[in-house]
Amino acid sequence: MTTSTPTPTPTPTSRTQTASTPQDQEAQITDLDAETLWRQDRDHFIHPFTDFSQFHDKGCEMITDSDGIYVEDVHGNRFIDGIAGLWCVNVGHGRREIAQAMADQASRMAYFSTFNNLSNAPASQLAAKLAELAPAHLNHVFYTCGGSTANDATIRLVHYYFNRLGKPDKKRILSRRNAYHGTTYLAASLTGIESNNWSFDTLSELVTHLSEANLYRRPEGMSESEYCDYLVNELETHIAEIGADNIAAFIAEPIMGAGGVLMAPRGYHKRIQAVCRANDILYIADEVVTGFGRLGHFFASEAVFETQPDIINIAKGLSSGYSPLGASLISDEVYAVLGTPQCKGGVLSTGFTYSGHPVSCAAALKNIEIMEREDICANVREVGPYLEQSLKSLSHHATVGDVRGSHFMMCLENVADKATGELLPVEARVGDRVAEEAQKRGLIIRPVGHLNVISPTLIWSRETVDTAVTILDEALSATTASLKRDGFI
Repeated sequence: MTTSTPTPTPTPTSRTQTASTPQDQEAQITDLDAETLWRQDRDHFIHPFTDFSQFHDKGCEMITDSDGIYVEDVHGNRFIDGIAGLWCVNVGHGRREIAQAMADQASRMAYFSTFNNLSNAPASQLAAKLAELAPAHLNHVFYTCGGSTANDATIRLVHYYFNRLGKPDKKRILSRRNAYHGTTYLAASLTGIESNNWSFDTLSELVTHLSEANLYRRPEGMSESEYCDYLVNELETHIAEIGADNIAAFIAEPIMGAGGVLMAPRGYHKRIQAVCRANDILYIADEVVTGFGRLGHFFASEAVFETQPDIINIAKGLSSGYSPLGASLISDEVYAVLGTPQCKGGVLSTGFTYSGHPVSCAAALKNIEIMEREDICANVREVGPYLEQSLKSLSHHATVGDVRGSHFMMCLENVADKATGELLPVEARVGDRVAEEAQKRGLIIRPVGHLNVISPTLIWSRETVDTAVTILDEALSATTASLKRDGFI
């Protein structure tokens, strides 16, 4: 999202002006309030992934309202949300049903501990519902507060699992370069995006990163099937070098999200899982992004990629971002070990104060109810291919090297040379330029270096796709002109 310093002068709103009630007028934020909010934010809020080369001068834009596919800033400017908040507002903004379910639960009981044989109705009901929706053997739910903590907690449970089996040397985790699994200490170590960990420490002795599955940038002259062989052989080689007795698990996103919506060759995940099973290595699917409809199914692992993970980690779309919530879905086989008392007086001593938080679980239950009632997954399966096809029409732009992804998880890769895939220099800020031009025209997309990610709410129609692609077409043309003007192409 682009940022700009607010000014004390009134900014015209793009919202249709209607007569407002005294309550509406009281709720409206004045320009003076906008200035105050901007300064409070800049002076006190440490944002995730802040670019401090710009933040101190530009600060952040304040998003204050949302409805359906739209969000609105403090000045009343309205935008199509092309990133679903952050991969997560799957059912769309402003769902009063979810807000009411949260309010009802908070009024009845906002919180009570789930430690020491205590529970609450929403957490229990949601666990049963997730077991119903997940692949058949994933019948047990460990709640966390988000995706990072789900991945973090999972690795702790996996190590505990092998300790209980008398295999304490099985500690190493296999991940992939350009993978994104979060930013808690352990999850950041699983993450393979190099720039994410600049100047941060990681547990490098615990995690081995293999090659990412990236069809666009596979070795020259290699077919898709040969590339799949190459990646599987690499995994087998690493297992042989490290020793299967030292490896606990392989963790992978079905489609790599923040690393650039990287697509694996056909059959990759199924073959990787087979190698893992042959070597007593657990297969963990990080479905924090792909779960809950983004690819047209509640879970993509089995429905799309024909795998049956030992553990699936979820968050984001689980509650459509209405309340923080994550979970690890554990197989019957793994739970059989976790659920066995370790010793007299011993307990499964891991968890969070907010594990199974009743308000968050109530939000997730209502979110799932809406998804099923409105058949939102079917909308993704119908509109998703149209979004893919429409975005591919942008390939005629000189800077668009690749358009990739699946359904409502898409990416444009901007390059200097379409033939070679050579990148523009970092200082060209090409991803930022495209995002800024799109936002000027009423569409928010996400810049990630030289990439632009489109991951909308799952209620987009074909008409919304047409509008968004028209805006992107104009934004790319304007970006090309600015790059030429500044001497980058």
